[in-house]
Amino acid sequence: KKLLWLKWLKLALAAVLVGFLASFLAISLKHVTEHYEGVFYGKAEKYNFLLLVLPFFGLSVIYFLRIYLFKNKENKGIKEVFESTKPGKSLPAYKIPSHFINGLITVAFGGSTGIEVSTVVASAAVGSIAHSKESFLKRYKTELICAGVSAGVAALFASPIAGLLFAYEVISKKLSRSFLFTTVIAISVTWLFLFFMDVKPLFDVGISTWNYHAIPYFILLGIIAGINSVYLTKCVLQIKAWFSKIKTPYYRVVLGALLVGVGLFLFPQLFGDGYNAVKENIANSSSTPAISVLLTLAACIVLKPIITSVTLSSGGDGGVFAPSIFIGALLGLLLAFVSNRFFDAGVIPLNFMVIGMAAMLSASISAPFTALFLVCGLVGSYVLFWPILVVSLVSKYVAERLCPYTVYTYAAKTTA
Repeated sequence: KKLLWLKWLKLALAAVLVGFLASFLAISLKHVTEHYEGVFYGKAEKYNFLLLVLPFFGLSVIYFLRIYLFKNKENKGIKEVFESTKPGKSLPAYKIPSHFINGLITVAFGGSTGIEVSTVVASAAVGSIAHSKESFLKRYKTELICAGVSAGVAALFASPIAGLLFAYEVISKKLSRSFLFTTVIAISVTWLFLFFMDVKPLFDVGISTWNYHAIPYFILLGIIAGINSVYLTKCVLQIKAWFSKIKTPYYRVVLGALLVGVGLFLFPQLFGDGYNAVKENIANSSSTPAISVLLTLAACIVLKPIITSVTLSSGGDGGVFAPSIFIGALLGLLLAFVSNRFFDAGVIPLNFMVIGMAAMLSASISAPFTALFLVCGLVGSYVLFWPILVVSLVSKYVAERLCPYTVYTYAAKTTA
């Protein structure tokens, strides 16, 4: 009994340490990225030519850092986490600064993605390192990796439950006593972080109610989000395949920076993770839009997957988390505006933005319950809990019917 108690005590201490480091890492990356993204975007609003220059500078810096600092080792995103859970595999310590620095530079300089995947891999590396420091912990490698991942996601989105569900739905896919033990401890540490730092929801909006007559439109939103998630997945995989045919790596950087820069110049809303653009649209969601606004929303929805894919293919560090939230918000807003304008639907655009975020994310990463709690954490409200749950399941089903894999599961299959 003493040995058993000692075993669980050691595992608990390891989970506390992993949760603390992953939370600190995620919150630090989030605040630093938000600061510099705001600084550079503010300058670019005054001097439009910077929208053409910033992506080139950022992607070039990442390229040279990779060669001279990280010994020409590429970051592979979520693929690295899947690989690390296999026997004999692990995430080396350099993955922490590599993803932290590259994720920060990519987003701050306008790369059209987010820091979420950078945070997930860096947090997973914390768990991977922890398991190797004590012979007893080696049998709990996956559990400690998931503890790091859950803490990182929970810290980013102020939702401990979303962190746990992401670790289960996307990374582990297996539920065990040791998995629950380590991840619950890790996200409990994250909750303490969030409490003492008084972290506010990213989109702190006032959602008061939803109407039953909007249910058909909610279902339609889920179907459209599922289709768009497949479009995003196909864009990422196809454009990466095209860029891989360019044999000289720096030519990929130049071409990618040029395409991203032109895209940002035409549509500045695509800059970085796009969360500032989402906040602006939330603020204006109650107004009656002009046709030009509807066309701009549609253009951003179509172009975001392309610019995101180019960013990632030319060396940027990130994934589909932030793009999915951005696209889903604009997709929901556009559907609500069109429904109200042309069909007199009388729906609430803000509700559609929130539900759209969850629907798109659910379909893109095939994790409806993660999307549900993550988006509720993002807006600091559970008023839309049931509509979000239903629409997230609908979008996931539609996406699976159209395409049997996501960016994450495709990456996992290619390493099998």
